Amino acid sequence: MTSSAGSALVLPEHFLMGAATSAHQTEGNNVSSDWWALENQEDTFVAEPSGDAADSFHRWPEDMDLLCGLGFNAYRFSIEWARIEPERGRVSRAAVAHYRAMVRGAIERGLTPVVTLHHFTSPRWFTERGGWAAPDSAELFAAYARTATEILRAGVRYVATINEPNMVALMYGIRRYAAEHGWGAVTSRDETGAAAGGPASVEPAADITEALVRAHRAATTVLRSADLGLRVGWTVANQVYQAEPGARDVAVAYARPREDVFLEAAREDDWIGVQAYTRHRIGPDGPLPVPEGAETTLTGWEFYPEALGEAVRHTVRVTGPGVPVIVTENGIATGDDERRIAYTERALASLAGAMGDGADVRGYFHWSAVDNYEWGTYRPTFGLAAVDPRTFARTPRESARWLGALARAGRIPQAPAQARAGAPTAR
Repeated sequence: MTSSAGSALVLPEHFLMGAATSAHQTEGNNVSSDWWALENQEDTFVAEPSGDAADSFHRWPEDMDLLCGLGFNAYRFSIEWARIEPERGRVSRAAVAHYRAMVRGAIERGLTPVVTLHHFTSPRWFTERGGWAAPDSAELFAAYARTATEILRAGVRYVATINEPNMVALMYGIRRYAAEHGWGAVTSRDETGAAAGGPASVEPAADITEALVRAHRAATTVLRSADLGLRVGWTVANQVYQAEPGARDVAVAYARPREDVFLEAAREDDWIGVQAYTRHRIGPDGPLPVPEGAETTLTGWEFYPEALGEAVRHTVRVTGPGVPVIVTENGIATGDDERRIAYTERALASLAGAMGDGADVRGYFHWSAVDNYEWGTYRPTFGLAAVDPRTFARTPRESARWLGALARAGRIPQAPAQARAGAPTAR
């Protein structure tokens, strides 16, 4: 049970408070992956390659030392399929040993490891033979999950099969739309300023959605049969679709293929990962642009911290109260650390509100532990710690110390700090 004291919510015993990263975005030189191939082809649309990223493949002990020293008790990271199986059927024993060392390293530092098996990137060979559209994609992923148990048996309790499968299926939908209409149609804008053919109007590919659900279930079967006591789930990008007056039915129909079908697939899981950053308003004719004059982040998203609590409430309504929630990502891209603190304080207050209303929340992971590669650019800075692009030195921001102190105290705020509400727009 949770209880409150003053303006803070006392967190349940064993509540996970930490930060998250993904392999491709931090490790660097993920040369056998499909994203590395995409970034480095001559006619790529990717603005900037990942390169060395934050060099976390070598500097993961520094990252863990940083989190541990700040007061966190958990770390979410992913293992890289392309490193573990760089060619079909050929397992890199060195990569398996590397990730097993990371698991042990986290535990030695008092950090509960939450491990993701697939965070957007796949081996190049997997994608070249059709990726998730291939008829045997679920079997191939399950085989990888079986290999991953050699890593997980080092002491992992929580494992996520696939990160944001709804975004994976959406990217397939966008690529197919672009193949038919051209990339200009994807990025064009209508008279309201909304994307005319991008993520707002293109649905996730239905066949890929089905394939991802099959893969998740096949991997879950493998992981549970390993008899390691693993708690298995997956994470969903929660878009917080808000219906304008008269648009409820439109919003429900819009949300179903983009989010709810993936939440429904988690009803038999051990937990569900909620990943929320902002809201999306839906009018009678579909999605609306960010309100005029609203504060936005470096990704162009509306500054809307309360999205987190709303996402948790919606997730519980769809999955049912029997599936515990872990907030596996929540954060803000900003160059103003005061706004990061303001955003996170209000986000945590909204989370506390959902917990106070009965949501079974087992953890919170801030995105991200360090500044990293944001799928084509290093410009959006999400990190609790800055990373020097030349020396890779980690410098914790004040937000890291502030959030770490909350983790150490085992409390989160129950109400937003009104004094920060009127601060300048993040840039």
